[in-house]
Amino acid sequence: MTTVFATDQDDSTIVANTMIEQQKSKQGTSLPTYFYKSDVIYKRELKKLFFNSWIYTGHISQIPNTGDYFLCNMGNDSAIICRHQDNSVHAFLNVCRHRGARVAEEQCGNKKSFVCPYHGWTYDTDGTLKRARDMDMLSDFSCEHYPLKPISLHIFHGMIFINFNADAPDLAKHTAQLESTLGPYRLEHAKVADSETYTVAANWKFVIENYLECYHCATSHRQYAKIHTLREKWENVKQRVADVHKNSPAITGLGTEFCETISKEYTDSEEFGCDIWHDRYGLYEGYLTGSQDGQPLAPLMGDIGGFDGGAGDFQIGPFTFMLNYCDHAVLYRFIPRGQHKTDMDVVWFVNGDAVEGKDYDKEKLTALWHDTTMEDAYIISRNAEGALSDYYEPGPLHPEFEELDMKFLQWYLNSMSA
Repeated sequence: MTTVFATDQDDSTIVANTMIEQQKSKQGTSLPTYFYKSDVIYKRELKKLFFNSWIYTGHISQIPNTGDYFLCNMGNDSAIICRHQDNSVHAFLNVCRHRGARVAEEQCGNKKSFVCPYHGWTYDTDGTLKRARDMDMLSDFSCEHYPLKPISLHIFHGMIFINFNADAPDLAKHTAQLESTLGPYRLEHAKVADSETYTVAANWKFVIENYLECYHCATSHRQYAKIHTLREKWENVKQRVADVHKNSPAITGLGTEFCETISKEYTDSEEFGCDIWHDRYGLYEGYLTGSQDGQPLAPLMGDIGGFDGGAGDFQIGPFTFMLNYCDHAVLYRFIPRGQHKTDMDVVWFVNGDAVEGKDYDKEKLTALWHDTTMEDAYIISRNAEGALSDYYEPGPLHPEFEELDMKFLQWYLNSMSA
């Protein structure tokens, strides 16, 4: 693939603002090539969207002990998420307050303290500065004035979310709305059965747009399409979904609110970067979970008492999604690694006491969504290659299958305005 970058001559803040305003009047179509090539646009996306949104970074089970940490890297920035000695969890910038060096290099590990490799400034696991060698020569210097800069953090049922904006809106009041739909999975007691990063050669918007629509499912995901009713128009499957909702309380032992639809994403989000979405839809009759044959893969999760033939779609923030079956959950996170490179991070959760090799087979557990993600990586890269053509002309979006794409694009353009 040959990557084409917009030149300074046709890419400026003025051009970006003009293109955004022009595109606002073209509802119902995909974006023109400029939005995927422009360096000005990409830098604005990082600043306005990613560094002001709540993003999933990891699970509490990844840092069980004092000093355990992992990194979340995005753009030119890096965050440290660490468990302190009092068992609290903290998030702070991986940037020394002296000259800016990274104080943590490995993606994960355990530290008694974070020591800057440049001049030896030493930080505690809560980010406070413990020692700054010989800086007492400055009469007004105090370590308490130079902690690693904190990042907003929220933990919801074991899932750790951060926002690089230290003054970000409180995500807790939004995730509370998912208590009856996501809570029964008891993800705080779950374990990560596997995780994988799939890097695709495409701008991040191509990746998000692909995830938000199932217009491609019937043609690109044959295995998935045999099981999930999202491949069809609502008119054809609404009775199946209604049956799942009707029977779910008796089968799962949960109330009707377990199937409640919540739609507060993108243009309907109550606060920026705090998107919340849930929809429980039906699998085809005879299929119980997201496996290659539709049959159970692992013990039932949390408080769920039986297989109701449904699956729950979730969204928390603009870039984190989950697909939860009764016996396992699959989380997707999308992070740009460059203008034309995106990481699709996929995490598989099972009940915390499930034993690999006894209660579940990891290869079978991950097979459906590994194959589906590999198929996605292929079609997204093909999409990117064609849509970067100077001769590409955006076409109309499907009013039902690509409805979420239209909401995303409206939110995107409004958020990107000068």
